[in-house]
Amino acid sequence: MSTTIRRGGKGVRRAAAAKGKRKAVNTAKARTGGAADAIMRVLPVSERGLQKFFQLLIAAALAIAAWGLAVLLGVPDMIRARVADAADSAGFAVHRIEVRGVNRMDEQAIYAKALAARNVPMPLLDLDSLRADLVALPWVQDARVSRQLPDALVIDVVERKPHAVLRQGEEFVLIDPSGHRLEPVPRGRAEKMLVLSGEGAEDRAVDLAQLLDIAPALKPQVRGAEWIGNRRWNLTFATGQVLALPEGDEEARDALVTFARDDGTNRLLGGQVAVFDMRAPDRTYMRVPGRAKAQAELAAERAREADGG
Repeated sequence: MSTTIRRGGKGVRRAAAAKGKRKAVNTAKARTGGAADAIMRVLPVSERGLQKFFQLLIAAALAIAAWGLAVLLGVPDMIRARVADAADSAGFAVHRIEVRGVNRMDEQAIYAKALAARNVPMPLLDLDSLRADLVALPWVQDARVSRQLPDALVIDVVERKPHAVLRQGEEFVLIDPSGHRLEPVPRGRAEKMLVLSGEGAEDRAVDLAQLLDIAPALKPQVRGAEWIGNRRWNLTFATGQVLALPEGDEEARDALVTFARDDGTNRLLGGQVAVFDMRAPDRTYMRVPGRAKAQAELAAERAREADGG
C-alpha cells in the first residue's frame, strides 16, 4: 500500500500573497477615505451640496453641447424667424417713422437711412446700427433711436450748428464751429457769413472763434478770415478794410484788443485806411490807397519847382 503526500508549499505562498493584497487594498481604502473625509471637513459645503454642484455642472455641459448642435443645425435662426413672424402678425413691426429735432438739414437724408427699417419686425430691429448710420450724416452731431410700440420708430436728432463758410478756390462749404463740413453753399449765401480761407483754416476754426469772442464789438463786422502761411490771421471787415494780426495766440489777442480800443476811440473802420498792419510788436502801419502815388507825384512836383528856381 502506497501513500501519496501532496506538497502544499506553493498553495501556502499563494494564500500569503492574496492576504497581502487584501491588506494593501484595505490600507489604500482607509487612506483614500481619510483624505476624502479630510477634504469634506475643510470644504464649506455638505456632501449633498457637492453632489448637486457636480450635477449642475454636468447639466450645464450637456446644455452647451445641445446649443452647439442646435446652432450647427440652424435652429436659432429658425426660432428667430418664427418670433419675427409672430411679432409682425401681431402688428409689432415698423410702419411709421417719426423724426424730431431737424431744423436746418434736409429731413429726407434721415428718412433715407431709416427706410431700411420699415416693415422690419421690432425684435429684429438693430437700433445701434441705425444710430451709427445717422451720426455719419454731415449735419447730425448725435441721434437717439427708440421704439414706440406697436409700430413706430422715433428718431431724435441733435443738429450741428452752422458757424462759417470755408472757401476753397471758387467753392464754398458750410462748416460748424469745430470746422466740420456740412454742405456746399452758393456764393451769394456765403458772402453774408464769415468766410474762412487759407490752407488749414478749417482746423483753426475753434481758435478763430475764441479770438473773435474777445472783441464783441468787432466780431459782427468781420466778414473774412484768411489763415496766412499756417501762422497768423488776416481779418477782413464789412468795410473791405484788412487787419493783419501778428503770429502767436497771445500776440494776436493783444493786437485785436488794442485795435478794438483804438476803433472805439478814433473810428478806424470806415475811414481811408485800407490795411492796418499790426505784425510789429510796437507799432501799427496804415496803408492808404493811392497815397504812395500821390506822395511820389508831390515829390516830383517839388523837384521840378526846385529845378526851376
